[in-house]
Amino acid sequence: MSTVIAPKAQIPDVAGQIIYAMRAMGVAPIPRNYELFYEAYIGSNPALTRELAALGSNATQEELDALGSPYFSHSTHVYDDAHSRIIAELDSVLRTLKQEQTSLNSYNKLLGETFNRISSKSANSSDLLRSAIDILTEATGDTMARGEKTVEDVEQRSLEMDQVRKELDEYKRIANTDSLTRLSNRRAFDNRLASIFNNAVTKSVTALVLADIDNFKKVNDSYGHPVGDKILATVASVIRANVRRDVFVARTGGEEFAMIIEGNTAEEVMSICERVRRTLEATPFKNSRTRVNYGPITMSIGVCMAAEAKDPGELYSNADIALYSAKNSGRNCSAQYQSGMQKDFSKSWLIYKT
Repeated sequence: MSTVIAPKAQIPDVAGQIIYAMRAMGVAPIPRNYELFYEAYIGSNPALTRELAALGSNATQEELDALGSPYFSHSTHVYDDAHSRIIAELDSVLRTLKQEQTSLNSYNKLLGETFNRISSKSANSSDLLRSAIDILTEATGDTMARGEKTVEDVEQRSLEMDQVRKELDEYKRIANTDSLTRLSNRRAFDNRLASIFNNAVTKSVTALVLADIDNFKKVNDSYGHPVGDKILATVASVIRANVRRDVFVARTGGEEFAMIIEGNTAEEVMSICERVRRTLEATPFKNSRTRVNYGPITMSIGVCMAAEAKDPGELYSNADIALYSAKNSGRNCSAQYQSGMQKDFSKSWLIYKT
């Protein structure tokens, strides 16, 4: 969020801004276009933002696809390839099992015929039994061999499908990771936030924390975006180093971060936030070569317990109100949401649509 709080008319809903921008450019409201505009809008990829702006107001779908291809085309390719491979593997498994079924049906038929021959009173008993034993021995051996081959084939197919699953899991991890900070990104945050209200038991000890670097625009304007990017990466490292490994940490926008902390009381969550804030405040931000000091870098933090909200949207809004309170109290502090807190505007939490 911007470090300067503006009234509602100046800060509309992010999703609404994206849709408005797409309509203004005459862009079809399809998922891949929304993803393109979203990434450009939040500014996490400055090169993409510049290239999209350079297309102007008459961009064709072909131009948009060509622009997005280096950034997003791998997602379609990965899923399409994985889908094709899984279908092929499943088809192969089914064919193998059908062959096994045919083999077993033939073996069952052979058993039935042998039984009928043994039951016949017209045949010589010793010759008939010798013949039956020979036939069944050979048939049983063949059937067991085919069964072993079937097991090997199915095991191999299972291994290959498991490899596809691992590749998809790795792609999902990459797709849900912010490339600059290596934290979870907004897409992953939206999913995790929505899941909080799936468990009524843990909801009472779950908190949403929103954090915003103070006066970050001034840093970018003074020292440039490359320096700003390094600061963002360092801030991410400070946050990650000062919370438990099971705490969900995400970069949700330009200089915005979020944490979802489970298993702690409100007092404990505030203590965690203060530890992060104080550590960041004490962290030096200097250029080792030029000795230029970019700091101090501080952040404001807003906290809301999930029990204080009825759904993810209200939880996000309440935490954002607390963050606004921290900003309005002079920045570089933490604030917990309290009933009665108000804000001049509200933001939608679910802005990443797929």
